[in-house]
Amino acid sequence: MSTPNPYAAPRAPVADAADAPRNFLPTGRAVPAARGWSWIAEGWELFRRQPGAWIALIIVALLIFIGMAFIPVLGSLAGMVLTPVFTGGIFVACREQDQGRPFSVSHLFAGFRERFGTLLSIGFIYLGISIAVILVVAVVTGAGMWTLLGSSTDPETIAGMGLTVVLAGLILCALLLPVFMALWFAPALAMFHQQGPAEAMKASFIACLKTIVPFLVYSVIALLLALIASIPFGLGWLVLGPVMAASLYTSYRDIFFD
Repeated sequence: MSTPNPYAAPRAPVADAADAPRNFLPTGRAVPAARGWSWIAEGWELFRRQPGAWIALIIVALLIFIGMAFIPVLGSLAGMVLTPVFTGGIFVACREQDQGRPFSVSHLFAGFRERFGTLLSIGFIYLGISIAVILVVAVVTGAGMWTLLGSSTDPETIAGMGLTVVLAGLILCALLLPVFMALWFAPALAMFHQQGPAEAMKASFIACLKTIVPFLVYSVIALLLALIASIPFGLGWLVLGPVMAASLYTSYRDIFFD
């Protein structure tokens, strides 16, 4: 019978280590740049567990937003307001799968059952700030508001604006970037940690700011994968779409827990 080494470091059972609670960090933490790729890789791991359910979920979400887009003006506005609600459902689906439970398409609508008011408020804040930014850019550059919103489909109108549209588009992207940063994790923080709309958006912005380099890596890789997915008649998006949706959760899990 062997005698335990009294000088050896204590070892916890594997099961206990796996089930050990992780500390929630309200404003996230900085992570290495390489994590930008890991979020996508971990998103793929979630997707391949239930690819059929994931593809069905993304198709249903796409059809809903396409349907809203057919409603002039109001459909686009409703789509922006409801984006955090549906994103909250995707976070719930990922959490269920991450904790070993199967998920279904019905999880997409979890945001309508839980924290709906908070998620809707986030959507209205997102809409209000976005419209304000678009108005400012339209006034400064002289570009038409509907052109910036993509509602102007007249090729002659767009071509006539020329460099003005390009400049307005660049300024618009730069000003909307902080808005997207505030929106990125807000649904998860509202759903899982009962944060209010402003608190969740502020925490999301700070977390994205702390991880700006990993997100740059993430964006470059996502762009390359998007180009590849678009080549075979866009069919690659049936895989890339769910993977990128799942990467929302994997990035949240990595940044907001130690």
